[in-house]
Amino acid sequence: MTYVVTDNCIKCKYTDCVEVCPVDCFYEGENMLVINPDECIDCGVCEPECPADAIRPDTEPGLEKWIELNTEYSEKWPNITIKKDPLPEAAEFDGQAGKLGKYFSSEPGSGD
Repeated sequence: MTYVVTDNCIKCKYTDCVEVCPVDCFYEGENMLVINPDECIDCGVCEPECPADAIRPDTEPGLEKWIELNTEYSEKWPNITIKKDPLPEAAEFDGQAGKLGKYFSSEPGSGD
């Protein structure tokens, strides 16, 4: 089992999860984070820290596309290990459904 970042992180990018991760397995895109499933040790400390409830265990049904997305982009985006401010529009986009097709950016973030 591993954890994955899902739809609700897009356009929010809260980084509270990054701060508690003991193995630094988060990677930063322009408008969301992902978890490298090969680095994640399944400790679960990140899940309750996400204000947007965007981190889920990969054992939940229907997360196949998110497992693939996290795997792919954790190999392309820079590692992030320190907490940053969320995106300015985070409160507006928190909880919106269907953000992947509308707002996802494959561009990398700045990393640490």
